[in-house]
Amino acid sequence: MANDAPRQMLVEETGAAVAAAGFAALPAARAATLFGAAAAGPDWDAFAASWAALEPDRHMADGGRYRLRRHAVFALQAGQPALTRAPDQPHYQARVFNQLNGGVERWFAPVTPEVSAGPALAALLSGARAVFDQVAPGAGWHVEMHQFRIQARPDEAGKPTPEGMHRDGVDYVLVAMIGRENVAGGVTGIRVDGQPGEQSFTLENPMDSVLLDDRRVWHGVTPIAPLDPARPGHRDVLVLTFRKA
Repeated sequence: MANDAPRQMLVEETGAAVAAAGFAALPAARAATLFGAAAAGPDWDAFAASWAALEPDRHMADGGRYRLRRHAVFALQAGQPALTRAPDQPHYQARVFNQLNGGVERWFAPVTPEVSAGPALAALLSGARAVFDQVAPGAGWHVEMHQFRIQARPDEAGKPTPEGMHRDGVDYVLVAMIGRENVAGGVTGIRVDGQPGEQSFTLENPMDSVLLDDRRVWHGVTPIAPLDPARPGHRDVLVLTFRKA
């Protein structure tokens, strides 16, 4: 269809950037083209509101109380548009990828059925899948969904990536900003294997996104602190990891 042309062009451009540079950062306006109408308006508002109902991450080896989350797993079959939610299962990372919390099976509160079956998530998954299908044609995908809220308090900085600069141990990753409230910091750093130096940017606005090749790209986010120490702050993000099935 004619009105799909801008999205298809963006899918191809983003896939080419991921293949060539290892990652592609999309400001909210471009991300909205990739993800479509369901990732906006009332659908997006309901999706974003679900971050207020996350539950504490009880697996923090540093003893931190600053991370809330929910988790779900999906199967995307090669050549099939249908999205299938898999039975709830633990999240596992080898210690080579996560020195802080790796090496153990971590069970988290599940993503609610309303969120996992909603149009906003379907749009985000579809957009990310379209890009990653460009760089890995014909793949089926094991997808893990992570809803994160990192809290910032005057007495405890929030650490979006307490494990530091890392890889997740998957093939590809989408990180989408959901919202920030009363926080400073949270700068994303990117280091690509075989390339000198580090690049950085900040996901500031709802829908600001980065898609990356986790096999080549190390990534981390600086701690956050409240702008107004009299009020708590938080940083909400969605992370979708894609591993070839």
